[in-house]
Amino acid sequence: MVQLAAEGDIGTITDGIKPDWAVFGEIGTKAKIIVGVVMAGAVLFLLGSAIVGAVHIRVGNQQHNTMETKKGQTMVASSLLGLFAVASMSTLFGIVYGFGI
Repeated sequence: MVQLAAEGDIGTITDGIKPDWAVFGEIGTKAKIIVGVVMAGAVLFLLGSAIVGAVHIRVGNQQHNTMETKKGQTMVASSLLGLFAVASMSTLFGIVYGFGI
């Protein structure tokens, strides 16, 4: 990581994060940027929602409030499930497209 940072080639670091477009590689650069920004925004929102859910769990446990704890557990579980779905969106689209051919 330090060697990559010293070389100044940020592309090698971010290549593992950006989606593999596979059959959708023909869409324009602007469309790829827009999709990437929307996916990054969704990931940040879902991570924030998971953090809020963890706070609900913590507060519920401190106050012995099972309703608050349950609300937090639901928020964390749904946020992580949504995060998984967003992160694997390009793979899911590729599979669906492949079944359509």
